[in-house]
Amino acid sequence: MIISSPGDYREAARRKLPPFLFHYIDGGAYAEQTLRRNVEDWQAVALRQRVLQDMSALSLETRLFDETLSLPVILGPVGLTGMYARRGEVQAAKAAASRGVPFTMSTVSVCAIEEVAPVIDRPMWFQLYVLKDRGFMRSALQRAKAAGVTTLVFTVDMPTPGARYRDAHSGMSGPNAALRRMVQAMTHPAWAWDVGVGGRPHDLGNVSAYLGKPTGLADYIGWLAANFDPSISWRDLQWIRDFWDGPMIIKGILDPEDAREAVRFGADGIVVSNHGGRQLDGVLSSARALPAVADAVQGDLRILVDSGVRNGLDVVRALALGADAVMLGRAFIYALAADGEAGVGDLLDLFEREMRVAMTLTGAKSVGQVRRDFLAN
Repeated sequence: MIISSPGDYREAARRKLPPFLFHYIDGGAYAEQTLRRNVEDWQAVALRQRVLQDMSALSLETRLFDETLSLPVILGPVGLTGMYARRGEVQAAKAAASRGVPFTMSTVSVCAIEEVAPVIDRPMWFQLYVLKDRGFMRSALQRAKAAGVTTLVFTVDMPTPGARYRDAHSGMSGPNAALRRMVQAMTHPAWAWDVGVGGRPHDLGNVSAYLGKPTGLADYIGWLAANFDPSISWRDLQWIRDFWDGPMIIKGILDPEDAREAVRFGADGIVVSNHGGRQLDGVLSSARALPAVADAVQGDLRILVDSGVRNGLDVVRALALGADAVMLGRAFIYALAADGEAGVGDLLDLFEREMRVAMTLTGAKSVGQVRRDFLAN
């Protein structure tokens, strides 16, 4: 199919992927109301159009945690990225590095930290959950440091997994799930050859490195479910703050008071996020939550946002609402599934072009100039 916009990659991914994988990345929790609002509420943000502003010197570069980014976009952490393309974390990281933006590796990636870090020419970021197995957390942090990871993204909105009913229907979980997944793979030969055969081992690289044995999809579901920690509190993060001497970002903030707690804790940044609508359905979209959070803590730490960002126009909207940068999740996974490294690179190019149009027609010559008064009343 012809790809002319970021949104085209979703349909391309749907065609190529076995349904259990497509619906795993595409779905959300419960009735998926927040999932839908995440996208709709960005679309509802209206910008002021300005003209005759001499936009010949427009720049999309920004500085974030002592890194220069070619545009205010980060590839966010997505579990099982390596199931969407052959060694998918490697391909996504290469695409991000080639476009001058960071890649964030998930705790539950297919590729291990040590496989990805050496193949890119800029430091990557690493995402970690709060887990009952503190030994795994210490091991992961030590390995991340050894691999040259600069920035830690700490996900705090998963003390327990959300109810994702779509997974039971798709074959990701539920009765006869393994058999259903096998049948689906056989009916999607392009994916089966590229990833099912060529992308082995289908492993949780970071978990296997710690456990000392191979792990698979059943382990992914079971290990995570057994290790989420509903007892977590701010004090439980202090040992990580003491250990990690680089930038530390708290991901999963929706409420202004939680944002203030992150400041008191000493975080360097936060991600305003509802986990892509995959945790608690019915909460605010990130677009709706962002302004109040920004008003509460802007200037005290750096503010990132994710959930529902699908194009470059959404990035400009996020900047206007108070974000310093955005994290992409589904958007880049769709592109990765459709066309690997080339697809992710093309997606970032599309985002850049769309941002240039939006900034030219709002009169913003730099990322730092996009402010709340760029919004239409």
